[in-house]
Amino acid sequence: MSPLLFSRLALMVFLHYFVWGAWYVTMGTYLNEKLHFPGEQIGLAYGTTAIGALVSPFLAGISADRFFATQRLLAALHLVGAGLLLLVSTLTTFSLFYPALIAYTISYMAGHGLTNSLTLHHSKNPGREFPLVMMMGSVGWICSGLVVSWLQFEKTEGMFQLASTAALIMGLYSLTLPHTPPKGAGESVSLRTVLGLDALTLMKDRSFAVFIICSFLVCIPLSFYFAWMNAFMNELSIPNAAAKMTIGQVSDVIFLMLLPLLLPKIGVKGILVVGMIAWAVRFGLFSAFDAQRDAAWMLFLGIAVHGMCYDFIFVMGRMYVDSRASAQIRGAAQGLHAFVTLGAGMFIGSWLSGVVGQHYTQQAGSQTVHNWQAIWLIPAVLSGALAVLFALLFRDRVVASQD
Repeated sequence: MSPLLFSRLALMVFLHYFVWGAWYVTMGTYLNEKLHFPGEQIGLAYGTTAIGALVSPFLAGISADRFFATQRLLAALHLVGAGLLLLVSTLTTFSLFYPALIAYTISYMAGHGLTNSLTLHHSKNPGREFPLVMMMGSVGWICSGLVVSWLQFEKTEGMFQLASTAALIMGLYSLTLPHTPPKGAGESVSLRTVLGLDALTLMKDRSFAVFIICSFLVCIPLSFYFAWMNAFMNELSIPNAAAKMTIGQVSDVIFLMLLPLLLPKIGVKGILVVGMIAWAVRFGLFSAFDAQRDAAWMLFLGIAVHGMCYDFIFVMGRMYVDSRASAQIRGAAQGLHAFVTLGAGMFIGSWLSGVVGQHYTQQAGSQTVHNWQAIWLIPAVLSGALAVLFALLFRDRVVASQD
């Protein structure tokens, strides 16, 4: 991959994830403290990205595989998303806010598979180049967190307005990306293809089936972090929580650079198991954290392992899917992965996190207080049990470099 092409793809990933990071991290605090939504509604709001991932990736992946150039489809989705985000910023009742956010996340979540497949299409060596390009997604999250804190948008609708502006820029920029035509253009299209069922043939491989099932399950506990972490830090009165949470994205950058080096040494299975263990460690640290003691290191260490938690599960997962799928179904296969992880897994996890959060919530006068030790202990136990299950059932097949 030439330096110019790398830069173009890296900017694409930067902008795509800047949009998400501008509102997703701090939305829980905004809904809790300004709109006063209860825990169940906050969980449902975070579940909208899962609904988007359930609905959109198959259709977007199939459209990119069969009908439309990937970069044009990506542009259209972000331009529509910019308008929807602006609408969301004006809504203050759950009955209006929730469906509008669902409509937006359907447009946004389709972009994950498209940015992945576009990058992989233009990579000569995906095992080495893909993690480096995806590293710019972490940089996008870092920058969005810093900007949100700098503009003091953590508790205001300004986070959605910032995301809307970034989405508009991303939509226009996408039109300049390398042309990526549909590989299956002109081929007959069956109902099976439209529904994305071609990708399900991969489930005949036992290792792939175990990978997909465990990828679904691990997304249930990890949803707790995205739904509650910023609210957790704000309840502890930690200033500029969004900016401090970007420590996790710095970790992303580090571990994305390490991923190509670690993959040949410990394999797909080793990477994924370490990622699951990292989630258990992170939640365990949060559960054991006591604000009355001098234990801030536990809080920030839990944030700092984010690179292992996210990259070793999601980035490695996308690379594994790409290595198993043929060119004709690659978009649909990435859609399948997004469906079970960002879709089904995150939806159930977001719902569960909201139920658990509300269950361990009490009113202390005019203040809402959470039993954070109990809230974090549940995903810690789930993550640890899943790591053991995956280690026992998955059979490693190393992702080969493609020169």
